[in-house]
This record gives sequence, structure tokens and C-alpha cells, in this order.
Amino acid sequence: MIIVCDTSPLTNLAAIGQFGLLRRLYDRVHIPYGVWDELNARGQRWPGRDEVAAADWIERHTVQNKALVTALQRDLDRGEAESIALAMELGADLLFLDEKEGRHAAQQFGLRVIGTVGILLEAKANGAIDAVRPHLDGLRQTAGFYLSQVLYQHTLALTGECDE
Repeated sequence: MIIVCDTSPLTNLAAIGQFGLLRRLYDRVHIPYGVWDELNARGQRWPGRDEVAAADWIERHTVQNKALVTALQRDLDRGEAESIALAMELGADLLFLDEKEGRHAAQQFGLRVIGTVGILLEAKANGAIDAVRPHLDGLRQTAGFYLSQVLYQHTLALTGECDE
């Protein structure tokens, strides 16, 4: 299975101490250099930066279709644009991307997209985590991840963790 990942799932999973889920669930993850550059933006080490640097199972790529990246950057940031282009170039089975505009753009190209919450759902389904709720709470409280109450409750209902 070919997986391409944007910056947000990497930083958010790292922020809640669940970066290792990616390795447990997927053998190899591909990122464009635009994502790597975002992890190092403004001279800071963003959450996930050190984990990506140490992960021999994360492969970095130079995107070839610069015209597509330029066109996508009219509405998206570089990491999102390059992630979509790389997913198309590699024939990815799955693209990890959280931002609404990026998800819509990727879906218009026929890409299958899930975000950080989808990764957590997959982890629960595969027994890699026991519960999703503490990780959703961590995303909100620690990572500053926007998660609507509707999506929060829907996710808990899908995992059987909803309030009685």
C-alpha cells in the first residue's frame, strides 16, 4: 500500500505522542520535501520533525510535476500541494491530509483521503490503541487541533465510545 502524508497528521500525531501509530499501521510512508520544509519552518523544530528525521520508513521525495504544484498553491500551502502531486505521481492508495480545502482538491483528482482522525479510527480497528477518546481530547487540548463537536461525537459513536 502506498501512503503519502501531509504535514498536519505528522505534527498532530507527534504532539499527542502517537507518531508511532503510522509505523505500526503502515510499512512505509512517503512525504514530499515541501512537508519536510514545513516541519523545519522558521528555524523551529515542529512536533514530528525529529520523529520524521529518525524514521527510516518515511521516504522523502522531490515532486516532479511543478506545474501542478504551482496551480494547487493558488488555494493550498506548499505541503498540501506537493502531497497531492506526489500522491498522483506515486499512484498512492491513500493520502493523509487534514485541511478541508486540500481534501476537496485531492478528492477532485480521485485520491482517497483520510486525516488524523481517520488514522486514529484505523488504529482502534486494528487494535493498535484501546480507545480513541483520549487521543481526540489530546488533539484538541495539546495539539490545538480543531475538531467540531459533531465530528467528535460521530467518531466516538463509530468506536462505541459515545456517552450514554
